[in-house]
Amino acid sequence: MSDAVVHVALFPNAGMGHLTPFLRLAVLLVNRHCRVTLITPQPTVSMAESRLLSRFHSAFPQVSVLPFYLVPFDASTANSDDPFFLQFEAIRRSCHLLPSLLASVSPPLSAFVCDMTLISPVLPITESLRLPIFILFTSSAAMLCLFSSIARLIPSISEMDFVEIPGVSTIPRSSIPPLLLLPNNVFANILLEDSPKLPKSCGILVNSFEALESIPLESLNSGKVVKELPPVFPMGPLMPCEFEKNEREEQMNSSPLKWLNDRSPGSVVYVSFGSRLSMAREQVREIGNGLLKTEFKFLWVVKDKKVDKEEEDDLQEVVGTDLMRRLKSKGLVVKHWVDQSDILSHNSVGGFVSHCGWNSVVEAAWHGVPILGWPQIGDQKVNAEVVEKSGWGMWKKTWGWSGENLVEGEEIGDAIDEMMKNEALKVKAMEIKEAARKAVGGGGGGGSSEISVQRLIDELKRMNCSG
Repeated sequence: MSDAVVHVALFPNAGMGHLTPFLRLAVLLVNRHCRVTLITPQPTVSMAESRLLSRFHSAFPQVSVLPFYLVPFDASTANSDDPFFLQFEAIRRSCHLLPSLLASVSPPLSAFVCDMTLISPVLPITESLRLPIFILFTSSAAMLCLFSSIARLIPSISEMDFVEIPGVSTIPRSSIPPLLLLPNNVFANILLEDSPKLPKSCGILVNSFEALESIPLESLNSGKVVKELPPVFPMGPLMPCEFEKNEREEQMNSSPLKWLNDRSPGSVVYVSFGSRLSMAREQVREIGNGLLKTEFKFLWVVKDKKVDKEEEDDLQEVVGTDLMRRLKSKGLVVKHWVDQSDILSHNSVGGFVSHCGWNSVVEAAWHGVPILGWPQIGDQKVNAEVVEKSGWGMWKKTWGWSGENLVEGEEIGDAIDEMMKNEALKVKAMEIKEAARKAVGGGGGGGSSEISVQRLIDELKRMNCSG
């Protein structure tokens, strides 16, 4: 039994921000000689998820894939019209189908890794199967501090101006994800139900590393946040893999890299708000005005709809014909898939205007690119605070959440210039880049995350033997 192969099932939730780190974790485990089974909820919400899964399956045929067909449910019974949150709920309500699905898995599983938003429906199943369960937390360790404390904080949070969280210090109430403060919201209900069950897991995996979040990680693992919390394993950076490149789209849309090749080092600001956000056209056009005002060249990825299947309008319609004409003389504006890692690694890119989704933050850290944070939803203000405290980025707290304020172009342009001219941010970003590479063993010897990953594998082997 001691020589039995570790076999891990991975169960992600909806959205690229959840799926992507699961697939990168799968690659890491395969490279450590583990057997991996990937459970894929079907149908996906977005085309981006379907395409990414297809490329992953082609690149890693040794990973077993179990399609998980969801039970239809009445969306009116969930207090949300967000397609991704409705998919969260559909997956949770379908989890009773997991035991029969897992019965077909061979060899037997050593452990089950589920998304942080699937704990409550999955936990009774893994307990009945006597299967160790781990949680992949797809945000920052700082956000994990908040997530693990939220059930305790929510009853009195409306009376607070600032919230004390061990490992995060003090954050204003305005940095709490707004949906958590809405009564009976599906997202809030999920987090409030799942958070108290974290201690029942065998461990929590986080896409972070010591040099980036030493205080939150130490607070989590020392019991300062929640005494009964299981070990937290910093696994990051979980970095982009070759399978994530879409060769056909790369061939069709290679203009960003070609365009960047003609720009001087550090002269371009990259602007992207991720795969999840839909931004009002009035604000989109103010961003355009801000990019015209800044003295720097820019590469701007425009997203108009929350779900990519609905992205039908062309750039002229979204940005405006006259504004688009003026933008073309100074930068490149695109409305299609781009390889973000390739862009952030290009030496002409000197700064990143980002929503501070955690995957984007970690990729920017890996490539040493300073960030101007503009948090829009969810965990992003907490993540922006991580970046600012680490000294390699900044964020404008007065800009508010998505749709809360109309931020004018002049202010956007001034903030971009401020970031791009800040030499201290550049120096610190390069230090973070070096630390990120050391964490995964790039500097020779065992990096902090490399040691953490091996500790997890050893624990899985021990469980395999005792099972």
